[in-house]
Amino acid sequence: MSYDTWYLLFLGTVIAMLMLNLIQWWLYRERVYALYTFYMLAWIAFFCLLNAADTWPVIRFVQVAIPMAAYIAYFELTIYFLNLQITRPGLIRIFRTTQVVLITYIVLEILLCFLTDWWQQPFHGILHTVVRSGLAGLSFYIISIIYRWENIVARLFITGSTALVIGAIAAMLATLFFSQPWGDMAWHKPLAYMQTGILAELLFFSTGLTYRHRSQEIRQAVRKALVEKELIQEREQRQREQLEAALNVQQLKQEKTEVQIRALQTQINPHFLFNSLNTLSSLIDEDPLLATTFVDELSTVYRYLLRSNVLELTTLQLELNFIQSYLNLLKTRYGRGLITEIQVRPDHAGLLLPPLTLQLLTENAVKHNVILANKPLVIRIKTDDDRQIIVENSLQRKTLRVESNGIGLSNITSKYKLLGSRPPVFEEDIHSFRVILPVIETLKEFSATKEAW
Repeated sequence: MSYDTWYLLFLGTVIAMLMLNLIQWWLYRERVYALYTFYMLAWIAFFCLLNAADTWPVIRFVQVAIPMAAYIAYFELTIYFLNLQITRPGLIRIFRTTQVVLITYIVLEILLCFLTDWWQQPFHGILHTVVRSGLAGLSFYIISIIYRWENIVARLFITGSTALVIGAIAAMLATLFFSQPWGDMAWHKPLAYMQTGILAELLFFSTGLTYRHRSQEIRQAVRKALVEKELIQEREQRQREQLEAALNVQQLKQEKTEVQIRALQTQINPHFLFNSLNTLSSLIDEDPLLATTFVDELSTVYRYLLRSNVLELTTLQLELNFIQSYLNLLKTRYGRGLITEIQVRPDHAGLLLPPLTLQLLTENAVKHNVILANKPLVIRIKTDDDRQIIVENSLQRKTLRVESNGIGLSNITSKYKLLGSRPPVFEEDIHSFRVILPVIETLKEFSATKEAW
């Protein structure tokens, strides 16, 4: 291959790589791509100016100054390519010193080539050889250090640098050993060896830059994934903490509700016991046998009262079992003056209501109405198609107003409110007083209650 053909191939390849790097620089906006662009432009300028130069002072200046400018860019590129600011700050000091020396050498070349005729003296060639040899030695030193790094990007960069050094040494040897270095064949041209080294270097550099950018993207993606994972974990932790706090608040509210319900239930016991003991006291003298039966019923009722203190809800069936014993106590006291009717569908036996609700309503009816054998008080307990419990009594108010202690109906309303249910409905007409107890929806288990009974 002739040198002219090789030169065009070399120049076209470098320009294509330059265009690709310019696109990457525009996309990524990183300083390393700007330095790489300047480095390639320096070599393109070197070979173009060398072909265009028509005087020896200009030729000598281009031969010396432009490669030195490329080496200055090379050292700066190395710093950012390999992130030496973080990994090897000691090498940066060596590079900065070398860059100062090269800048001084370029200024000296301007003086030698354009203001004096020293460029024709052997001193000029010797000085250039010394500088080039120093650069080659420094390059091998840097290569020996960086090549030991277990880093693919660093090794690609150093391999490219090695190719440049080998090309430069080959060009020097070709200048010494070829008797006709300016022949037509490319391999007779010392510049062809330099160009080959540069081309190999740029290929390794471009590959290293691509791998470097891909590694950065992977690291950023991993870092982003880790940050997102941490954010998700933190969000989940906060949600758990909020849920635990909500559960704690709910538990405290539940405990408060239970305490309030217990307090409401304990209000009933002394009042009921007082009335029952008064009745029992009368029966002992009048009918001892009936008094015995009354004591049995009273023990059954009071057993339920004691056990109901630990419950928030009970089933309608258990409440009906209790109210039967309670009504028996009342009938012992009032005889034919009290009539009860219970009409509850079997499939409604599992309906839920606060304990002692039926007892409170029955007691309220007895307390505020006239009870006579010829004018009996009728109490009805039933359910409707909407699964509501209805407690109704005939309305026959006492002439004298009975003072209320606020325990009865307000007690029931308070229990339903604490349980988060709709309040009971109270209805009254000229013939009856009616209480409608709404359905209580709950998932609580009452197996313990059933086992207790």
